[in-house]
Amino acid sequence: MLIAQLTDLHIRRPGQKAYRVVETDRYLPPAVAALNALAPRPDVVLITGDATDFGRPEEYATLAEQLQPLEIPWYLIPGNHDDRQAMRDAFPDHDYLGGGPFIQYTIERFPLRLLALDTLVPGESRGELCAERLEWLAARLAEQPERPTLIFMHHPPFATGIAHMDAIGLAGAAEMAAIVADYPNVERIICGHVHRTIFQRFAGTLASCCPSTAHQVALDLREDGPSAFVMEPPGYQLHLWRANELITHHGVIGDHAGPYPFHEEGGLIDE
Repeated sequence: MLIAQLTDLHIRRPGQKAYRVVETDRYLPPAVAALNALAPRPDVVLITGDATDFGRPEEYATLAEQLQPLEIPWYLIPGNHDDRQAMRDAFPDHDYLGGGPFIQYTIERFPLRLLALDTLVPGESRGELCAERLEWLAARLAEQPERPTLIFMHHPPFATGIAHMDAIGLAGAAEMAAIVADYPNVERIICGHVHRTIFQRFAGTLASCCPSTAHQVALDLREDGPSAFVMEPPGYQLHLWRANELITHHGVIGDHAGPYPFHEEGGLIDE
C-alpha cells in the first residue's frame, strides 16, 4: 500500500498572492501531475489541512477545479486556515466529511487503517483536541486494537523547535499521547501545519510533518526566531506500507535533471 501526503496548499483565487509573495494556485497543478506520474501510483492521497488560505467558498472552488485531474482517491481534513462548512459545501460527494461539529472519520478499505483527526479551532491558528475529539479517538482505536493504523491530522502533537510555530501548536497533545500509548498498532501519526519535513518519537510511535506544496516555514531554531517563510522547493511525502513496516520518502515537486545511471555495462562511471 502506498500513501501520498499533500499538505498546506493554502489555495487562493487565481492570481492572488499569499503574504504578497506566493501565488499558491500555481503550485498545486504540478503536485497533482507529479502524483499522477508516479510508478507505482499511490493508492490514496491524504491532504492534511490548510487546503485553502482563508476558508472562502471561492478558494474551495479553485481547489476543487485543481484537484479534478488527480487520478487517485483523495481525502481531506481541515487545518486552521480552513472552514468546515465551506469545505463540505465544496465537496458534497465526499460523504466522509459528515455534518457534525468535527470532520473525523476512518478509512477501512486498505491494509493499513486510516484515522482522521480534526484539530481546527475556528478563528484561531492553534489547534486543539478537546474531550469530545479525544473520546472519539479512543473509541475508534478500541474498535480494532490489533489492526495496523495510521492517524492523520493537521497540527503535530509535539513541539518542533521552531518557536513561532510551536506558539500555535496543539492543545491536548499530552492527553492524546496517553491514549495512543495504549495502542502499539498505531504505526504513524502524520501531520502538516509546519511546512517542513520533521520527525519525532511520540507515545511509542513516530509522528511526522510534511512539507507544503507551496512555501516552506524557514528553518530557524532560535528561541526568538521570527515568523518567516522561504521559497524552498515544494514537496510531498510517500508512506510505503509493506511487510508490516511503514517507510517514508520525501518527494520534491518540480523539474530536475536526471535520472542519470551510476553504472554502465562495464561498471561504475568514473569520468
